[in-house]
Amino acid sequence: MTFIKNLLKKPVVIIAAVTLIVIIGYFSLSGSKAPVYNSVIVQKGSVVQGVSVTGRVKPSQSVDLAFEKGGKLAVINVAVGDSVVSGQTLMRLENGDLYAQLLGARANLKSQMAQLAELKSGTRPEEIEIQKVKVANAELALSDVKSGLVDTLQDAYVKSDDAIRNKVDQFFNNPRTSSPTINFSANSSQIKYDLESSRLVIESTLVSWNNSLASLTVNSDLSLYISNAKNNLAQIKSFLDEASLSINALTANSNLTQTTIDAWKAAVYAARTNIGTATTNLSTEEQSLNSAESDVTLAKNELILDQAGTVPEQILAQEANVEKAQANVTDYSAQLAKSIIRSPINGIVTAQNTKVGEIVSANTVVVSVISKTKFEMEASVAEADISKVKVGDFASVTLDAYGGDVFFDAKVTAIDPAETIIEGVATYKTTLQFISEDARVKSGMTANIDINTAKVDNVLVVPQRAIISKDGDKSVQILINNTVKEVPVKIGLRGSDGQVEIITGVKEGDKVVISQ
Repeated sequence: MTFIKNLLKKPVVIIAAVTLIVIIGYFSLSGSKAPVYNSVIVQKGSVVQGVSVTGRVKPSQSVDLAFEKGGKLAVINVAVGDSVVSGQTLMRLENGDLYAQLLGARANLKSQMAQLAELKSGTRPEEIEIQKVKVANAELALSDVKSGLVDTLQDAYVKSDDAIRNKVDQFFNNPRTSSPTINFSANSSQIKYDLESSRLVIESTLVSWNNSLASLTVNSDLSLYISNAKNNLAQIKSFLDEASLSINALTANSNLTQTTIDAWKAAVYAARTNIGTATTNLSTEEQSLNSAESDVTLAKNELILDQAGTVPEQILAQEANVEKAQANVTDYSAQLAKSIIRSPINGIVTAQNTKVGEIVSANTVVVSVISKTKFEMEASVAEADISKVKVGDFASVTLDAYGGDVFFDAKVTAIDPAETIIEGVATYKTTLQFISEDARVKSGMTANIDINTAKVDNVLVVPQRAIISKDGDKSVQILINNTVKEVPVKIGLRGSDGQVEIITGVKEGDKVVISQ
């Protein structure tokens, strides 16, 4: 007892004791109070999901017009603010010379049409003889081309034989046998194998090729020989490319002098050059053959037409003249049209900064027109919201010019499939059109747009903050006699105002905890 009295005389001990008593008393009182919950009653209502964006009003049609050719401005028929109709002439360049050329073309057309109407004579015998000569000349030319092609095919083989057997075989042992081997050390066994295997195949190709050429004449199927030669040349070129890589990689040593290496390099280079020349010559001769055969076919067809009757042929020729004359008329009409600007739409002139007498350049905008009705809005919808928006969704719009109390109805008409990056964020250009025409709407106005993307009515609704998410599952806490019970729920549409549709898990009238 005396010890306790001595302790109580110390101030520090007294303060600690008082603090302990206060803490014990606080927790005793706190533990005796029942918890208080903030809750809402589950009711039926509507859930509206929307996307809010800012856009700008623009006309549904807007055109910047320019002359397709330069010249001096002769006529200006409109000013800014004028209403115009589709097809109306807005401006015209000086075009007197074009108009004169058009009149001349029209006169020539009439003359050609008159000659066509008067044409009655048939094809003359001498004209048929001339056409026969053309056929004979074409056939003679074809025969010459075939002879040249036969020589070219033979030359391709000769160059190939020389490239392999005289040049490449310098660094092969037993090249024409079934076991050719290279007489230098390759960088790898694979390269050695590839070269020796390819040389064996090339030998077979040369033998087969030479045998086929034994029966080659100008009357042979030259296309088949050309195809075979192309394949053989391509095969030999590939082999020479392999050989070139290997030879170029060689370095002089005790068994191989630099002089020998240089000689081999020169031989391979010459071989590749000759094969390239043979390939080019063959392609040239092939084109000549095709051209000569076409010339013969054309000449024979023309002879057949002449022999069938000259009157129809002359009529056809004159019809072509008429068509050519008509084309000239069309051409001058098109050139004349390029000196005139006509409005492509019904609308209002919004820009016109030129004067009569000015020289204007081609493709320089000189007048702009916008449509008077059916204004649209363009807005950029963020990637996170674009999946909610679809064409046909309705929207409520306010314009900064008229404040937030004046509403306009609109509808989504188009969504760009490709993204537009704005400040590093993917957005999608969305176009909306006003449902009703309104004179208060002007191009360029800022629009605040609320797009209604989804809506459900007469469903159970709770605030978003009442939803508990755990491992992908959703639940809410129901308050029963001041006791909390957590129940799983299935949610539906999430509203833009923080309300959530509950499909299953609660019933109307339940108290759902939103905070404690």
